[in-house]
Amino acid sequence: MAIASSSLPFLNSNYISSSALSKTRPFLESQSWFLTCIRTRPNSLSITRAIKTDLSKEDIVIVGAGISGLATALSLQRLGIRSVVLEQSESLRTGGASLTLFKNGWRVLDALGVGSDLRSQFLEIQGMAVKTEDGRELRSFRFKDEDESQEVRAVERRILLKTLANQLPPEAIRFSSGLDKIEKSENGETVLKLVNGTQLLAKVVIGCDGIRSPIAKWMGFPEPKYAGHSAFRGIGFYDNGQPFEPRVNYVYGRGLRAGYVPVSPTKVYWFICYNSQSPGPKITDPSELKKQAKELIRSWPPELLNLIDITPDETISKTLLVDRWLWPVVSPSASVGRVVLVGDAWHPMTPNLGQGACCALEDSVVLARKLANAINSGPASIEDAFRSYGSERWPRVFPLTIRANLVGNLLQWEDPIVCSVRNNVIIPKFIRLGPILEHTNFDCEPLLTTEL
Repeated sequence: MAIASSSLPFLNSNYISSSALSKTRPFLESQSWFLTCIRTRPNSLSITRAIKTDLSKEDIVIVGAGISGLATALSLQRLGIRSVVLEQSESLRTGGASLTLFKNGWRVLDALGVGSDLRSQFLEIQGMAVKTEDGRELRSFRFKDEDESQEVRAVERRILLKTLANQLPPEAIRFSSGLDKIEKSENGETVLKLVNGTQLLAKVVIGCDGIRSPIAKWMGFPEPKYAGHSAFRGIGFYDNGQPFEPRVNYVYGRGLRAGYVPVSPTKVYWFICYNSQSPGPKITDPSELKKQAKELIRSWPPELLNLIDITPDETISKTLLVDRWLWPVVSPSASVGRVVLVGDAWHPMTPNLGQGACCALEDSVVLARKLANAINSGPASIEDAFRSYGSERWPRVFPLTIRANLVGNLLQWEDPIVCSVRNNVIIPKFIRLGPILEHTNFDCEPLLTTEL
């Protein structure tokens, strides 16, 4: 198996300063579970495939190379801590369309040192407009008028993933490494059995393996619940430049809504969300997806239909909207021993507030800081750090999950009278953007190795 140095990174001068190393060395030399040899990183490691071995050992293993997994790995690296990321696919999963990041997401990206690079590639969205299906504008807002510090950009998922991955050492990500089974060893460590036959003995496991997380299932979490809505998504490409103002455009119908927002000078992200009692069959054929999406809005503003027509096949998708409510006392904890969940693996939420990716990014830096501060104190302290992470993040993510669900249900009303009240009374007279965006407040300082 292609294996990098199994020593924790603060024992490696390639990852952390000599002053921090001198502070951690006395404790580490007294703790057999952290005792590893100091050595430099190999230069000839493969990130695309692994040779099968009976059992290899790693200190920190992150399962899943999505947004939460890569952000967690990068957060740890910025704090001088090495980790290994396991990804079941043969390469980064760069499919899918776009996601909207508000100022809390950008603060995390700035803390990770990648915010400026991403800003240069995506337009800043100035505001939003809400329209009816016949094109009548109900209300418009400017984000800066409501919150001067607000920052909103639609970001292509594939570029975000590549940007995060490019900041990691080449051997940090192991592709074609899907998780088959997870078990506890006799000494309290975790055995990860992979589909390719490889087995890893990990001291710390961080589950970032998405909404259908096998690790969450192993920890006792139920499957995410279908919210009763499904969504088509895609990115339209304009060869000669897209024609829209830099704002989010929402269109509300009965049991049906859509939206589109410029991503860059040539690309526009769009979605269509519709009510459906059952998820229905899985469809991957792009031509059929386009046909179904256009059928839903065939009498709506023509720019939406045109967006679907000019959408490249690889960006169009249909997804079910799901979430998991983390009820106090009833729901399992975010961690079990030295196994912990981050992002969608723990708290999948519907996209109605644009906070799924933002909260996953928040999780990553909070967990990384707590883990880094605990490493000096040994295994028991790491378990305390994971419990502290869960206690801090739960009051943040649980209300947002419920709120996103309720907003989605309200926007998906089908009753014509209720929809008329929504369009003619609630939206024009009562909606204020400022209070709606309060949840985007999140303080995040740069991640520095000196924090160890």
